[in-house]
Amino acid sequence: MTVLPPDPGYRAVVAGLWTSGPVQSMDGYPQHGDTSCLLHCVRVSYLSYCRCLQKGLDARAAARAGLLHDLFLYDWHSYRRPAGVLLPHGFTHARTALDNARRFFDLTRVEEDAILHHMWPLTPVPPMTPEGWVITRVDKWVSLLETFHRTVPLPKLSYL
Repeated sequence: MTVLPPDPGYRAVVAGLWTSGPVQSMDGYPQHGDTSCLLHCVRVSYLSYCRCLQKGLDARAAARAGLLHDLFLYDWHSYRRPAGVLLPHGFTHARTALDNARRFFDLTRVEEDAILHHMWPLTPVPPMTPEGWVITRVDKWVSLLETFHRTVPLPKLSYL
């Protein structure tokens, strides 16, 4: 079972998303190695939140978009593309995640940008917001660590 980091500020920001059925269902889908999609999203979300706090960016939007950036809701390892869809999961799941996130939640423009463009350069358009760039970079780093079964360090925010 995936749990949130013990940071009260972060928990307050994602509380409404965290308790939702769609977000909790991500715990049932594998992501990288033995990491669930939900655990991956929590890591990306929290690290992006921390980085945005440090840089004076919209940490709330980064936390929310990070938690929703892979809300595609299927096991991509065994997923079969619908007829007519030529591109594989890595090229298409950001749009699926955004469509799902819009269906279940109210999103800001910053959150939408970060979700839709987090797979750049596989998606042709890069993020348009600083928060989107943070999530894109953090997602790549976390994915690499998870794929090679490395520990993903989470910061302690006592200094903030």
